Amino acid sequence: MRRIILMVLKCIYIVPYWFWNICRFAKDTGEEKYSLETKYGFIRGIVKKVNRSGRVDIVSSGLENIPEKDGFIMYPNHQGMYDMLAVIETLPRPYAVVFKIEVENIILLKQIKEALHYIPMDRSDLKQSMKVILEVAKRVKAGENFLIFAEGTRSRKGNEIQSFKAGAFKAATKSKAPIVPVALINSFEPFDKKTIRPVTVQVHYLKPMYYEEYADMNTTEIALEVERRIKEAISIHS
Repeated sequence: MRRIILMVLKCIYIVPYWFWNICRFAKDTGEEKYSLETKYGFIRGIVKKVNRSGRVDIVSSGLENIPEKDGFIMYPNHQGMYDMLAVIETLPRPYAVVFKIEVENIILLKQIKEALHYIPMDRSDLKQSMKVILEVAKRVKAGENFLIFAEGTRSRKGNEIQSFKAGAFKAATKSKAPIVPVALINSFEPFDKKTIRPVTVQVHYLKPMYYEEYADMNTTEIALEVERRIKEAISIHS
């Protein structure tokens, strides 16, 4: 919370301008005035400014592993609220997110959701969750990129990750999309620790699993393999 307050205080002079533009983007749901790249680029610029103001340094590796063609799904480990800020700063390609429905109507998050076409998921409603998976698969087939937190909820145990849920990978198997494992390290520190000291967050984009590699695997096996790769990356870099 202390770091969030620091970020707000340092950026408060420009927040109205940012919010006004994001609201304009949110209303342009069909990208009639602003392209998705323009929207994402503007929001990414905000994130970079906010990160610097909060004394957070982001280091990344593996951008060369991102598929050249759009229509892929990223599966990072989930450490906390800061995860999205770390990924947005390091990834120049627009993508949408599947996020928990509980935060759907929080101011600013709501406008960003509408601008970048994020999808809320009600984890307690299996029928709604399946509809989300089918929508993600459809949009990925059409060339959109997505990010899904396969743990379902944040770890709350630092760099220790929870079991990845097999159901999260149904979107990939149905769309036959490349799966990009993403290892986040120390992403819990900016918002979960009661300090404003400088911190460094790592984002590692690992080699993708293309459909040919996982075609004969079930979703449980895919989940275990993605989890294994992320654990290995965390052990190497942390």
